[in-house]
Amino acid sequence: TFKEQALAKAKEVDDKVASTQKVGVLAGVPVAIKDNMCTSFGATTCASKILENFHAPYNATAVEKMMQRMVTLGKTNMDEFAMGSSNETSFYGPVKNPWDTDRVPGGSSGGSASAIAARLAPIATGTDTGGSIRQPSSLCNLTGLKPTYGRVSRYGMIAFASSLDQAGPMATSAEDAAWLMNVMSGFDKRDSTSVDRDVPDYTASLNDSVEGMTIGLPKEYFGEGLDSKVAATVEAAIKTYESMGAKIKEISLPNTSLAIPTYYVVAPAECSSNLSRMDGVRFGHRAEDPKDLMDLYTRSRGEGFGDEVKRRIMIGAYALSAGYYDAYYLKAQQCRRLISNDFQEAFKEVDVIMGPTAPTPAFRFGEKVNDPVAMY
Repeated sequence: TFKEQALAKAKEVDDKVASTQKVGVLAGVPVAIKDNMCTSFGATTCASKILENFHAPYNATAVEKMMQRMVTLGKTNMDEFAMGSSNETSFYGPVKNPWDTDRVPGGSSGGSASAIAARLAPIATGTDTGGSIRQPSSLCNLTGLKPTYGRVSRYGMIAFASSLDQAGPMATSAEDAAWLMNVMSGFDKRDSTSVDRDVPDYTASLNDSVEGMTIGLPKEYFGEGLDSKVAATVEAAIKTYESMGAKIKEISLPNTSLAIPTYYVVAPAECSSNLSRMDGVRFGHRAEDPKDLMDLYTRSRGEGFGDEVKRRIMIGAYALSAGYYDAYYLKAQQCRRLISNDFQEAFKEVDVIMGPTAPTPAFRFGEKVNDPVAMY
């Protein structure tokens, strides 16, 4: 169990410290694990009924790296299969924002964000496909990082959208996040998308001066729909950086308006493919007394998946279907390249790009859950 494993690791680290052995950075530090990362101890459910009793036979690579020195406290709640922005889609119920329990913590890594903000854990893992580390970190006043794709192994991380998923750290400070990145990162031969590059020390430049750094502000990020208080907070931060010697430059990312529609074609298309394995035969919940194979598939998936997951599977299956593939999925991939090109051009002029993580502060429970387009 998680408790037995955590106590054993804590004792192991204590014994090493007592005998003056070298233990390494973050040794003995508790960490919470998002429940879409496989662990050989305890269930891995992705907050879904369909995986309610799934016990992985192995550990995710990122978990394995942390277990070598850190104490894994347990799994954190999340939006079902990481599909959501409010942590209201979990089979186990919603997660509350510790700063205001009438409001959402963000999603899909809302459980990790809430656990850190409530000081239940000092640090946690999240996964980010389209904002699932960054948005809950913002809504819970934390630091969260989606690393560059391929930097952290995806082996053992249950897939949502394979070309977008990436695991990363969530913490109360940039320094803590950097320390966890040092532990999580690195090449993994078991992940074909893992990048074989040396891992830098992410803490090395934390205290470097920002004097002379050029910060780009995309004009598209500060337009209609941005909450006035969020805008004021970002503007205050900009002034702080200016006072420290940074240069501010307005830039344009002209294809920003294509980002959300592109994401909501690419991600559901990939999710419909990835989740096809959850069929009541190979994985997960199995319907009782099926009449035939089609009945087994239909009822197992119908009973096991929540509404939001079903919605995205249907969108994705439609976008990939014969006669629509070129019009939707292929077109979305072309738009994706245009969006990427905008950033490549911008980084020729600036060192970093700054803007609000989310257009609004944390919203109330139920405020958007029945309006998927508003939630997206």
